[in-house]
Amino acid sequence: MKIYFAGAIRAGRNDALIYETMITWLRSFGEVLTEHVGNPALSVKGDDGPGDRHIHDRDMAWLKSCDCVVAEVTTPSLGVGYELGWATALKKPVLCLYRSQADRPLSAMIAGSSVIKTVAYSSPDEAKLIIEEFIKKVAGGIN
Repeated sequence: MKIYFAGAIRAGRNDALIYETMITWLRSFGEVLTEHVGNPALSVKGDDGPGDRHIHDRDMAWLKSCDCVVAEVTTPSLGVGYELGWATALKKPVLCLYRSQADRPLSAMIAGSSVIKTVAYSSPDEAKLIIEEFIKKVAGGIN
């Protein structure tokens, strides 16, 4: 199984350790195409490729080839929103996880989508169970 993980890079790296943990869990189910998103050393400068065009084209190729998308969307990101839009257009199963914040509600375009599974979590253990359930359901449909 090929898994595309999405998380904020240029919008902020405060959740990089959370991304790294989620990517570690996802590796037990298959290949995580975007492991670099969880690298705590990756900066907001977006230094994960030789240039913006390369990053876009590489990530779009990965998105087209993946079996599903898992995104951590607590930190709002234009790039992640773009990826989620494409993922739904490509009819990829999508899971968005977020930690509820009273002062920053989740975008209605994500929360209101009928084709994106959106789930709030409050602990790493809860997030892990949500991810496992989603991946097992996706894997059951791939044959």
